[in-house]
Amino acid sequence: MKLLVRWVVSGLALFAAAYLVPGIHVEGQNAWIVYAAMAAILGLVNAVVRPILKLLSCPLILLTLGVFILVINAVSFWLASSIAQNWLRVGFIVDDFWSAVLGSLIVSVVSIFFNLFIREEDGHIEKIE
Repeated sequence: MKLLVRWVVSGLALFAAAYLVPGIHVEGQNAWIVYAAMAAILGLVNAVVRPILKLLSCPLILLTLGVFILVINAVSFWLASSIAQNWLRVGFIVDDFWSAVLGSLIVSVVSIFFNLFIREEDGHIEKIE
């Protein structure tokens, strides 16, 4: 259940990014399938590639007092889009790096916003009232 809720939240965050950022496009007949697939791909990239990038760029993260994590988030977002588009033929397209930066910021903010209303207690997800 927790995974499903996080997947839906990621899909909604990706929808917000595609809606707000002119450099992010969704192609295909059924856009919600694209958002669901992209949410899964982004989750895998964030689970596998992002920790490696953080480890390799640890000195830069410390030097910039954490600001370099924005670049890592953008690279992860852009990589997930590239995997979706080129390898899996999912129509989620990020035009350039700056669109990836803005898109990753929007996905982060929207995800944080939705997660404020969801709390986890003993493996159950409940709405905060």
